[in-house]
This record gives sequence, structure tokens and C-alpha cells, in this order.
Amino acid sequence: MKKLIPLLILLLGACAPQAVGPIPTIASQAPQATATATPTSIPTATTLWISPAIPDELRQAAQNLGIPVVSDAAQATVHLDVTKTQSTDTNPNSVWMYALVAPFPTITDGVTLDDLKGAWNGSYYGVFTGHPLLMEDSTLAAFTAIWGAPAKGAVQTAAADQLEDEAWKSLPAWGIVPFEALDPKWKVLTIDGQSPIHKDFDASKYPLQITFGLISSQQSAFSGQGSARGRASLPPTNRDASKLTTVIMTGTTSLVNAIAYQMEVKGIDYPAQDIGDTLRQADIVHVSNKTSFAPNCPPPNPNTMWPRCSDPKYIQLLMDVGVNVVELTGPHILDDGVGPFLYTLALYKQNNIQYYGGGANLDEARQPLLIENHGNKIAFIGCNAGEPPQPLATDYQAGANPCDYKDLATEIGQVRAQGYLPIVTFQYKEGFSPQVMPWQLNDFRQVAEDGAAIISGSQSHVPLEMEFYKGTFIHYGLGNFFYDQMGNQPPDPTNPRIPIQPAQRWEFIDRHVIYDNRYISTELLTAMLEDYARPRPMTPDERAAFLTAYFGYSGWIPLIPTPGPEQTPTYYPLLDFSPLPTHTPIPKVTPTP
Repeated sequence: MKKLIPLLILLLGACAPQAVGPIPTIASQAPQATATATPTSIPTATTLWISPAIPDELRQAAQNLGIPVVSDAAQATVHLDVTKTQSTDTNPNSVWMYALVAPFPTITDGVTLDDLKGAWNGSYYGVFTGHPLLMEDSTLAAFTAIWGAPAKGAVQTAAADQLEDEAWKSLPAWGIVPFEALDPKWKVLTIDGQSPIHKDFDASKYPLQITFGLISSQQSAFSGQGSARGRASLPPTNRDASKLTTVIMTGTTSLVNAIAYQMEVKGIDYPAQDIGDTLRQADIVHVSNKTSFAPNCPPPNPNTMWPRCSDPKYIQLLMDVGVNVVELTGPHILDDGVGPFLYTLALYKQNNIQYYGGGANLDEARQPLLIENHGNKIAFIGCNAGEPPQPLATDYQAGANPCDYKDLATEIGQVRAQGYLPIVTFQYKEGFSPQVMPWQLNDFRQVAEDGAAIISGSQSHVPLEMEFYKGTFIHYGLGNFFYDQMGNQPPDPTNPRIPIQPAQRWEFIDRHVIYDNRYISTELLTAMLEDYARPRPMTPDERAAFLTAYFGYSGWIPLIPTPGPEQTPTYYPLLDFSPLPTHTPIPKVTPTP
């Protein structure tokens, strides 16, 4: 019989599927099961017991190892369980990341580890007091192994496919899920500032990770030739940073008039002074630039609506913050004529900035922009459905892509068939209410039904509500971005739907997270415009009021009377803009068409 053991192990190894990572040597240590293994109860054949703490994805990988799985720990020669064994090159473990989550319309952005441990032990007093941590049974078993048993009532378990619905029914709510279970309807909360969906994530400072390992209960079960020991291999982790892409979407940009004046006086990079670092962390940064660059654009005049062109040197602002995708669906792209628009297309190409939603003719304007990043495939599709007249492209005329919903459905289906996640953006009819117009609701929802993953409104000068519709995240309008509107209009007392001004200062910057070609999360970044030019992150109080208002407009939480971050109307008269002392000469840039 002893002669058959090495042969059986070799046969098992040959039947095992392709290894995900390096072939580990299975550790030899006492099992961590409740049952006590004895020499008489351990069979000579290799068998595997999988702990209840093992998450589903890792469990499935273990079941594909080619080792028979048994339900009784005492009858197994190998255990897959929580382990404190240090990983080595020859004995790697699986390090599993978890995320602290809450329903998407949650104001709180993060907690400390002390808060979380306090909740686990029943001594937490904060936003989620009285609300147990939601998780599936395997997650509870895993964290019990490292933190000890939770206090009575501190944790509530549910099936994995019911956790999200359970949380949304009982706002405020929170829970812990494996990283692979993330979904856009979850908001990922930071722990001491760390989040597994961030590009600057530092795993060494993150507490929600558990090490699982294969543990041999009897060394003799793996005796024989060294090459036959531990043929099985498990995924080293469920979060591979090389598979993560972040996409930042913004609202209206137009580098003209007052913002252009400030750039002349305070420097081209002045508008990005407070938000540049955040933008540069993203892999893909989108802007909807509504105006064109012109080689002979006159000096900016902040007290008029004209000229509607930008000095070509202002493109440096976009490049400095990492903009690599420009949407061309805006209503003012041809205000200075077709020539500057064609010049702008060439300028983008010269600076390796890709564009979509507009072009030199209708055929180019209709083309989806296809991008592959970190193994993720993303398609940008944009069109103009604004009030006429609009600068729409034709077979022989440059301009924006006119919205044809039948064509949109076809394009979305085509890119989906090629494995791309479609992000669809609109230049739509403009309004100044945070609540969406019925016709906009119908049009955006139709595109969601056609298969868009994310839909973003680029037209609105004030932020609009948002929703999840049939698996699609729809943000009907993000508001201004690099723009010079400070909301000088007084509030309209006859229309309570219009928020307290200046809503034009309020900005959403949406950061979407794609992992392993799956859309897993959206973070709502919030900014306030200063000096007619410079978005800055909202203060905590401003952000809390802003999110509370817009979650209310979106129908997720009760709508409170004060609909924004400013409690009383505040007006911003135009600054005392003096004529530019000397206008910087514009270099004659002649990009290759």
C-alpha cells in the first residue's frame, strides 16, 4: 500500500487544473478544526476539508484542485482554513481582501478601525449605532477566527445574494463583504483612510484582510518525491492591483471668459490647484469641453459672454491633471467657426488626448472611443440632444454627434459583443432644477435598457439627481467643472424645485471603478467653485449637506427643506476684473491634422 501513495498523489497532481500562481508546498501543522484528528481516523489517501470561513470564490477554486472534498474535518488529511502561517515562495497562502460597505446613499465616508472593532465588541457609539454589521456566514466565521466572537447583536448574517437588499431596507446600514462581491449599489467605506478601491491603497495598513492556507494534518500524507508534494494551487488573492481601473467623469468645462482671465492672471494651472492630485490618480480622466481652441483667440473678457474660444496654451491645464478623454457633444464647439474646431481636433491628437461624441464629419462623430486599460475594456459613446439650434455633424459638416436612439442601441450592442463596458454621455436639454425632466428620464432609461453600464449627463450647469436603473448607474447631470458660473441668479420664490442659489458652484466629480472588466463601484467626489475658476473639495459640513440634499432628490432618503450646502442665499457679484495688463502672445501652433 505504501508504494501506491506517491503514485496516487502524482495522478492527482496530473488531473489538477492549471495553477493560478506558484505551486505551494502544503504546510504541516495541527488542524484548526473543532474535531481532533487521530492516527486511526486519518486515511492514507489525500482528502480535503474546507472550513466554513472560506469565501465562495476561494471555495470554488479549492473544489477544483483535484483532491476529494470531505465534510468531516476529522476524516481529511488537508484542511483549507484561516491560518497565521507566514507565506513564502514555496508555501504561499491566499490573502483575501474584504470591504466595509454601506448602501450607496450613505453620507458617512469612513470610520476608524477602533470604531469597527468597537462595533464588533458592542462598544461603538456613532452613526451606525444600533445597526448590526451585515455579512454572510463565511465572513462571520473568518473574522471570528481573528477577532474572537462578536458581541450579542453586533452582527447579522444573511445569504450573499440578500445582503444588499437587506441593507437598503434598513438605512443606515453597514456590513463586510469580500472584495469580489462589490457592486455599484454598495458604497465602500474607508477604514483609517484606506480603501481597496483606491489607486493609492496600502494593503499593509488595511485591517480587513484574512490569510487562508492549506494545512496538512499529517506529514506522511505528502511523503514521496518532492515534486509530488502540494500539487494543488489556490489564487494568491482576490484583489490584484493590475486589474483595477479608475475612471473620473466630470461635467461642463469651458476655458473662456472669467476662468480664462484667472488663468492669465494666476497661472494656467490655477483652476486645478486644489483637485489636481485627485484627478491625476485616475487612469482615465474625462471632461466635456464645450468650446474650441483658436490660434487667434482674443484676450478673455470676463464681463461678457464672448469670445467663445480658448487660447491654445490652455490645453496645458487639461494635460496637467491627466485628462486623456474629451467629449465633444457641447453646444458651443462651433461658436468660433468650423476652422477652430478642426484645429482643436488636431491639437487633441497632437497631445495624445482622445475624443468622442464629435468629429470632422458624422462618421467620425458617431465612432465609439474604445480604450483598454489594465485589462479592462471601456467604450465611450456620446451624443447631443440639446435644444436646437445645435452644432450637429453631417456627412460633410464637422460638429457633434446627433442623438439617434436606434443607432445608440446598435452601438451599445456592438461594443458589448466585443467585451466593452459602455459609458454613454449626453449633451441634453438644459434645466436648473436638481430633479430630472420626464423626457430626460425616459431617454436615459431607454439607453440603460439598451445595455449601457454607466450614463452621465454632461449638459447641466447645476447637479442633477441620480438613480440605479436595471443595473445601470445614471447620473442625470454632474454640474459644472472647469467653468466660470458662480450662481449670481437669485432663487425663484415661485418655484421651490429650484434649489437655493448658487447651485452652479456645486460640482459632482464621479469616480467609477472597473475591476477585471466588471463595473464594481462609484464614488461621488464633491467640489465647490471658487473665484469663477477653481473647484475645491467641499468641507465635511458642505459635503454632508450636499449629499443629503441630492440623495433626497434621488428619492433614496427623505428630502429635507434645505436643499444644499449653503443654508442661506448668497450672491456672488462679479469680481472687479480689470483689463489684462498685457495679454500673453499666443504661439502659432499648427498641429498636424
